[in-house]
Amino acid sequence: HYWSPRLSHWNKSELRQLPRKQWYQRRVHGGRGGRRGGRGGRGGRGGRGGRKGGFKKGGNKTVLVPHRFPGIFIGRGKEDALLTKNFDAGNSVYGEKRVSIGEGEDKIEYRHWNPFRSKLGASILAGIENMYIKPGAKLLYLGAASGTSVSHCSDIVGKDGVVYAVEFSHRSGRDLINVAQRRTNIVPIIEDARHPLKYRMLVDMVDVIFSDVAQPDQARIVCHNASYFLKNGGGLVMSIKANCIDSTVPAAKVFASEVQKLANEGFSPEEQVTLEPYERDHACVIAKYRVEDNE
Repeated sequence: HYWSPRLSHWNKSELRQLPRKQWYQRRVHGGRGGRRGGRGGRGGRGGRGGRKGGFKKGGNKTVLVPHRFPGIFIGRGKEDALLTKNFDAGNSVYGEKRVSIGEGEDKIEYRHWNPFRSKLGASILAGIENMYIKPGAKLLYLGAASGTSVSHCSDIVGKDGVVYAVEFSHRSGRDLINVAQRRTNIVPIIEDARHPLKYRMLVDMVDVIFSDVAQPDQARIVCHNASYFLKNGGGLVMSIKANCIDSTVPAAKVFASEVQKLANEGFSPEEQVTLEPYERDHACVIAKYRVEDNE
């Protein structure tokens, strides 16, 4: 049982004397090369004088291109990626890839923004025209969860901005607090977004609200928070999940209903994009608040 024709490049008598575990490792994982420096097996490491088996990953140079939204970049390489400048250099938040661009003291670290784990990232790739989240902005983030998208918003607003991150779940809130400990421009608020009066002493007037609450009364929650914290002429970016609002009607009707609720409360809807293929039955709505009053 210790020999097969596929193992003919190893000494048969030597294989017969191997314990079963070591034989299995050589059989499946490749093992080390021979004493004379033979090439390692499939995926294995070469012996002394031998060369490494398997494929060697080559270095790909990434070219940085500024996105039309300030604070966001595009990494041109083997595969293009959405990037943000890492506010907490040397650390990742959710295991995302990081890339350093530049040399010496000018080297700057950027983080890959995964659109399959961020509604805001998916909205940008879906082609929204305005985001209103920019360097130096004050952002109220409703439905912050564990801080995945919040961390990228932290990268965008930078040291001169602030992100007020509201999350109701205590389990996700612990992860959010851990992220905020290393990012000084995030203010974690573990509270129900339905009751903005409970955190009114913590939040200043903001330039933009992002909402990813996924509740049936999401539009009411957004409008209630906007009446307390959003400046006249401020922006709104709202991610709508149709199944969370009404799963018995087509998604398009749900989106139209939510947009109408916003319009009734002083918002001026500007655009709506679907988040396919990143999210199913999701849409992102961009609006401005009390434009007439601001003018």
